[in-house]
Amino acid sequence: MPLVAAAAAALLAVLTVSGPSPSESGAAGSAAEGAADCYSVTTCYTPQQIEVAYGIWPLLLQGFDGRGETVVMPELAEQQLDPPMVSDIRQDMAGFDQRFGLPPARLEVTTRFAPGASRWLAFAEEMLDVEMVHAIAPSATIDVVLFSFSPTAGAGSLISTLTDTVQTGISHGDVISISEGVGENCAAGADVSRLHTALRAAESHHVTVIASSGDTGPVSIPCQGQIGMPGLVPPRTPSLPASDPLVLAVGGTSLTASHQDGGYIGETAWSLPLENRGVSTLASGGGFSHLFPRPAYQNGVPDIRGTRGVPDVAADASGHTGMALVISDGHGGYQIGAAGGTSAAAPFWAGLIALADQYAGHDLGFVNPALYCIGRSPAYHQAFHDITTGNSTVMVAPNAIAGYQAGPGWDAVTGWGTPGAQAIVPLLADFACY
Repeated sequence: MPLVAAAAAALLAVLTVSGPSPSESGAAGSAAEGAADCYSVTTCYTPQQIEVAYGIWPLLLQGFDGRGETVVMPELAEQQLDPPMVSDIRQDMAGFDQRFGLPPARLEVTTRFAPGASRWLAFAEEMLDVEMVHAIAPSATIDVVLFSFSPTAGAGSLISTLTDTVQTGISHGDVISISEGVGENCAAGADVSRLHTALRAAESHHVTVIASSGDTGPVSIPCQGQIGMPGLVPPRTPSLPASDPLVLAVGGTSLTASHQDGGYIGETAWSLPLENRGVSTLASGGGFSHLFPRPAYQNGVPDIRGTRGVPDVAADASGHTGMALVISDGHGGYQIGAAGGTSAAAPFWAGLIALADQYAGHDLGFVNPALYCIGRSPAYHQAFHDITTGNSTVMVAPNAIAGYQAGPGWDAVTGWGTPGAQAIVPLLADFACY
């Protein structure tokens, strides 16, 4: 869908190779299969390897697994089973849990905004979001809020849906994770104002709202009606809701970790080619808002400008290095695909905040000021992996549009970087810098 963040496309590109059925043992595929995108548990990272790489495993061993927390996510309602693009989320989760030794997922589905929709049919984006949160916070409740959305609907319709989701999440959840987005240039002022009002209410209720920064580097996806327009150059602008200062905006990286024990090796800013799209390369979304002034928590950050800078943080978003997903094939077996795009990074952080809420014993709510304080503190390099290589340049045929460069400290590609959870979770729970 043109108005929705492109991350699902990165996932769909790899859902072509079958893995073992849940009853089979051993690793599927080979290293050769993963030369481009990972297709198996030997080339993708397992949930446990992701947990180790980002320092989450020690927290899980201590019992901080998201228990008592609820993550709310808006997702597109589906009406027809069409594997592997559309599957039964219950079968997906059963295969995921069995394959990787995770506890049964606490999954709830709300159909208030999609009357008559099937509760359990799930598009690839929903599979990604749910499995990622469950991998990071295995005992958290996941509340999927289904909505109906037409590809011909305008930006106002999507922003209205996201506003409804935030308002629902205030009463139903502790963390809201949003993988959808629309360019700031496509949004009407009244719609932006309504969304910001809902986000202000979430802040007052101590609910954390997280959104992916987008997958098209420094530019936005074209607005409705502009797709396919010859010579169209997308504007350099971040996407909503990530650019709202009350949202934790999450960018993307490409992770390198050990396939033996998950040990962290390094990361670079995420950028990769993807053919047959209006924007022909993908990269971590980021830049500077045209709608919102620089929030106080970003004052004094080197290389910041006078408006809101995006993203705040990052996590793995590359289909080459993604977490293994399990997608039921409709015949009692499943396929292995890779999590990809910043809409894999956003639910990762949603799971992490659920762990931090549990650690603190209360909802942390709006965490951006604390994260920026940590970023400026002596604990920065324990709390974050600082991503200093790569950029967000994209090709919009026939021209390259220069992106931003990753560098020391905060940057408009990966924010402060990716988490060292064993350090950042206690810091978030205890940090008094507001």
